[in-house]
Amino acid sequence: MNAMLLITTAGAAMMALVAIFIRMKAIKKPANIKKIILPPVFMSTGFLMFVYEPARLNISQVLEALSVGVLFSFLLIKTSSFEIRNNDIYMKRSKAFVFILFALLIARVIFKLLMGDVINVEELAGMFFILAYGMIIPWRIFMFIQFKKIAKRKLLAEKSETAIFRS
Repeated sequence: MNAMLLITTAGAAMMALVAIFIRMKAIKKPANIKKIILPPVFMSTGFLMFVYEPARLNISQVLEALSVGVLFSFLLIKTSSFEIRNNDIYMKRSKAFVFILFALLIARVIFKLLMGDVINVEELAGMFFILAYGMIIPWRIFMFIQFKKIAKRKLLAEKSETAIFRS
């Protein structure tokens, strides 16, 4: 087996574990707009990889990776929801999230095994980054919209509760 494949797979597995750990820790704290918006902003620095010539993709590679990312985002959207607890808004815990991350990792390894000889490592890295960004943007937009709906519902409930106490 290719040493580079082992190294990058181990790196992807570590990132998946870190993502799971962060997500499990984050759901214990109330959600807010900043926590929804900032991850894609921070992740956007990854576009700097395309300054490096071998990592540059042609338009068909970008469209393929972006399309797959958007499709995979539906899995994340389906497993993400908010709830009001202790007068704060929290993400609901989803066991499917862990399985989705590991399924994506396995799909990534299989894709690398199949396409690793056809597409160079730098282009594959760029395609996986575009795929990941294509997943996170629709998911975070959905989360933002859902959060705003829950926040509005919470505010209306607080106003009606206040009105009842004043009566």
